[in-house]
Amino acid sequence: MEKHTTADRSNDKSLIKTPYKKIAVVVLDIYLDKTLDYGIKDEHISFAAPGMRISAPIRGKLQTGYILEIKDHSPFDNLQAINSFQSEQIYLTQELFELALWMSRYYASPLSLIFKTILPSVIASKTTFKQQLFVIRKKTKDEIIEYCLLNREKSPIQVAILEEMLKVKKGILLTELLEKAKSSRSSVDALVKKGLLEVDIVRIDRSPLINEEYFKTKPKVLNSQQAEALQKINVSLEKKEFAVHLLYGITGSGKTEVYLQAIEKALKSNLRVIMLVPEIALTSQTIERFKSRFDDYISILHHRLSDGERFDEWHKILNSDAKIVIGARSAIFSPIKDLGLIIVDEEHESSYKQSESMPCYHARDIAVMRGKLSQCAVILGSATPSLESYHHALSGKYILSKLSARAEKSQLPKVTIVDMAKEREKQGYTNYSQTLLDGIKTRLEKGEKTILFLNRRGYHTTLFCPTCQEGINCKHCDTTLTFHFHDQKLSCHLCGYTIIPPKVCPKCHNETMKYKGVGTEQIERSLHAIFPEVRTLRMDADTTRHKGSHQKILKDFGTGKADVLIGTQMIAKGLHFPDVTLVGVLNTDTQLNIPDFKASETVFQIITQVAGRAGRGILSGEVIIQTFLPENNVLQLAAKQDFEGFFEEEIEIRRLFSYSPFTNLVKIAFVGDDEKKTLENATNFHDNLKKQLTEHYLLLPVLPAGHAKVKDQYRFQFFLKGKSIYEINHAINEVKKKLKIPCKILVDINPLSTYF
Repeated sequence: MEKHTTADRSNDKSLIKTPYKKIAVVVLDIYLDKTLDYGIKDEHISFAAPGMRISAPIRGKLQTGYILEIKDHSPFDNLQAINSFQSEQIYLTQELFELALWMSRYYASPLSLIFKTILPSVIASKTTFKQQLFVIRKKTKDEIIEYCLLNREKSPIQVAILEEMLKVKKGILLTELLEKAKSSRSSVDALVKKGLLEVDIVRIDRSPLINEEYFKTKPKVLNSQQAEALQKINVSLEKKEFAVHLLYGITGSGKTEVYLQAIEKALKSNLRVIMLVPEIALTSQTIERFKSRFDDYISILHHRLSDGERFDEWHKILNSDAKIVIGARSAIFSPIKDLGLIIVDEEHESSYKQSESMPCYHARDIAVMRGKLSQCAVILGSATPSLESYHHALSGKYILSKLSARAEKSQLPKVTIVDMAKEREKQGYTNYSQTLLDGIKTRLEKGEKTILFLNRRGYHTTLFCPTCQEGINCKHCDTTLTFHFHDQKLSCHLCGYTIIPPKVCPKCHNETMKYKGVGTEQIERSLHAIFPEVRTLRMDADTTRHKGSHQKILKDFGTGKADVLIGTQMIAKGLHFPDVTLVGVLNTDTQLNIPDFKASETVFQIITQVAGRAGRGILSGEVIIQTFLPENNVLQLAAKQDFEGFFEEEIEIRRLFSYSPFTNLVKIAFVGDDEKKTLENATNFHDNLKKQLTEHYLLLPVLPAGHAKVKDQYRFQFFLKGKSIYEINHAINEVKKKLKIPCKILVDINPLSTYF
């Protein structure tokens, strides 16, 4: 067997006879950027097909992989044969194959790595369907009652079992029956032998939606803007043609109702739907809205599922038992058939981007490409669209629909910007302006709710020495440690390293250490000090570590078990609580000062989104933004929810400095455990890449990453700009082949940041 690429094969005109009637082109799971030819044994020919998972020999060992295509001939002799098929099921549809091929070219990643991304690891593992024994009656009720009367004294345990069986309509799990009847398996077996009962094997559905109850809802009457947007989408659905619709609607404008009615239209046409949401925190409310409308058609995919749940949900989708898939970014790779509609809610969200490992894909971009391959409609929805998407809409590449008014009778909230410099002149150091405190007090008196947003968790962000001004840093990462009051420890938010806070400065041995910086934990404790009666919930990475914690916090808040919800970015978008009438934005100044080309866009989106949580019902809402930069134009525009004004200013800056959407940006990062060698590797790669590129591409210098050290790994990076991603990737691959760089290389196409 010889290694070769698809290109090698197509250029070779000679065809060598082999003992195999059919040849499989295979991509193995091991990190090979090439396809391999294998013979298909006669006993496998009848069912072998592209997309099947197989095992095949290479270098004396069996490796797993996928059949890419089947052909009649191979230009290579001495072919080995596929050893075995994992199943006769096709895991990768033709559409997903085509998507994988595009991803490999666009994201500069080997096909084997793409397949690992598309197919969840649990599919390749030993996980199986959960099965249990199920007991049913084999005789009529009258016959069983007669048996019980005749044998009550002789066989009391058997009678107890039969009496439990009379209480159920169709049957009962064996384990449940034994528990209720307080009996053993042998007694059930005896009744089976007598022909009274029957035991069968049933598959147990591990869906996270099992036993959840939802109130049924009906479609709402759309306003004129919603109806016009839906009509445009319906045209694409009726024609079954590819089109990207940007649904730009202010917060609370009823985008979700448009989604729901578009899905209803798709289902009536026997089409399937993928719905992406950016945060697991949003999933529970989204599921509730969708489940109340579409009953049993829904399958859920996100990273908090157990292996068993993920296995069941994935196969439910593969077998067409699910018509709607809801999930985070990886749900875009669902093996759904007859796909007619893809929805990307909050399309601007950074969580749709995979940045820490290759392929560094963006789920929104994958959604657009999958829509093109499937010839289906794609909806991108947001109150603050990414500049790229809005630019595409204005240029005619996407179909634009605007929802400029809130749905039903709710109004946009009143927004106040508070200058915290002046506030501290009046009352000294404080986390709360008097305006915000008054607002919270009013809501407590009225029985209304408040959301407080601060994008920093923990209690204090830094412990430092006032003498030498040195902070206590993580020994594994280039970052300061955050103090967590609950644990009474300093913790690294990059690697999880923790220590007891030192009482003496490790550097100058000064005995007075000071804390500074505020996190959500401190906000919660200080709020209780001001309002002892207040009931709070906190939603951040510390309080949502466990499965189901997101849903519980939101359910508790929604059912009136708290007056104030305090949280980080995960509460800033998508949540719908009609009785929230006050939102406090405590501080976003730090993010505005990050040296990153998307910093202004990120801050504008966060403030606009979190402000949109207020006044979503019949009660009017209020937003209070606390800042030391009250004149900052980004804050001013966000306060007005003036996205179009922000877009006009920011797009000109992007044009001036040649950033997206006017050019492509590629980040090439190098990670290694030796700082000097990693820098040398990055510099060597940079210099060789420069020789490969024409003058049409701008190559920027090698610099340390924003976090220059993470988990004892040193990080360097450089950026390049240019029109053609494919030319850039070709040059990168050529340099990779030439240099064989020993450290980890990460190629990020159109990264979300030039800093981190």
